Amino acid sequence: MKNLFIKISSFLLAFLVLFSTFSFTVEKHYCGDFLVDVSFTGRADSCGMQMETLPLTKKKNCCKDEVHKIEGQDKLQLTKIEKITFQKEQFLTAFVISYRDLFVINESTNNFYKDFSPPDIPLDYQIEYQTFLI
Repeated sequence: MKNLFIKISSFLLAFLVLFSTFSFTVEKHYCGDFLVDVSFTGRADSCGMQMETLPLTKKKNCCKDEVHKIEGQDKLQLTKIEKITFQKEQFLTAFVISYRDLFVINESTNNFYKDFSPPDIPLDYQIEYQTFLI
């Protein structure tokens, strides 16, 4: 259950980051007070009643276009990547090699003798020296 919750939450957070970076435009065309066309991908179609603006006549145009622009986030990375100099390259190389050497796998095998019998001793030293544990 916990594993499923972690997967769902990581999936939702990934989509949140993805959709926060999108920006899109909604364009609407009104003719009078009526909405004629809405476009999410390009320009909205006009109703064909646009008036040409001549300098002599000043008539009010009945059509109007509204553009709603929703800006996405474009500054996710706040730090700049600097140029890697020779000294930094040497440090990174030494760091990677020393870090990798920390995790060297020990390949030695221990050979324990399970069926090893002790050598035959020709003399019994306890009886020979007469030392007994009491």
